[in-house]
Amino acid sequence: MPQPTPPARPDPGPQRPRRTRRRGLAAAALLAVVAAAGAKEAPPVAADPALEARLQAVTAELRCLVCQNQTIADSNADLAVDLRNQVRDMLRQGRSEREIIDYMTARYGDFVLYRPPVRGTTALLWFGPAVLLVGGVLVLVLVLRRRSRMAAEHFEPDEDDEAGDSAQAAPGVPSPSAAPPGAPSR
Repeated sequence: MPQPTPPARPDPGPQRPRRTRRRGLAAAALLAVVAAAGAKEAPPVAADPALEARLQAVTAELRCLVCQNQTIADSNADLAVDLRNQVRDMLRQGRSEREIIDYMTARYGDFVLYRPPVRGTTALLWFGPAVLLVGGVLVLVLVLRRRSRMAAEHFEPDEDDEAGDSAQAAPGVPSPSAAPPGAPSR
């Protein structure tokens, strides 16, 4: 007796795009929540645009002590925000830009200046990269000159050269780079 065939399954085709769409929407929602959690509050708009312009000028001259490659005007580090607020308070008290920069330099040293002055203590900072570059080029030139004067026996042959020499040699004739009979192999 023949077995009855099971009923045909409905085509799952339309359900798959719905699942994919739902997963995509869930992923987008999760990404939006994560991005919103990391966002910070925007700084308030200045009540005094002249004061904010002076603040920007002063903070552009001071290095962020946390980031080290940004000014405190550009940095979002907590210390940079505190220093900007401190500079803003000092400007409101009537201090000049020079007085504020001198105060910060006295407190944190020349390191806080984004463009430190050329002094004996900062000479390495200003001229160190150039000295290292010139020294590196000199070492490279000396090594290359010394190597160009060395005989070929001091260098290991390239693997490509050995394969090319043995392939070009006639059968039974040793290649010029081949070791003499009885010599230890490398």
